[in-house]
Amino acid sequence: MTTISLRFDDEMKRQLDEMCDEMGMNLTTFFMIYAKKALRDRQIPFEITAPLNPFYSDSNMKQLSKANQQVKNGQVIVKTMDELEAMECE
Repeated sequence: MTTISLRFDDEMKRQLDEMCDEMGMNLTTFFMIYAKKALRDRQIPFEITAPLNPFYSDSNMKQLSKANQQVKNGQVIVKTMDELEAMECE
C-alpha cells in the first residue's frame, strides 16, 4: 500500500468530509472509488471544460447591455479618428 497526501482548503475539506459522511463513507473510500472508476473507464469520471470566452462573462455582458442602452438613449459622444488621434498627443 502507498500513502498519498493531498492539500485542501480547510472549508473544502470540511464540506467533503460532511458529504462523504452523509453517504456513509470516509475520504479514503471516496478517493478509492474515484480512482477505480478512472482506471476502469480510462478517463476522468466527470467532464472538464475550459471557461467560457471572457467576452461573455456576466460582468462584461452587464457592461455591454448598459452601453447598448446608452446608445439607444443617445448618451454617446462621437469623435472622428483624427479627433481621437489628436487627443492622444495632448
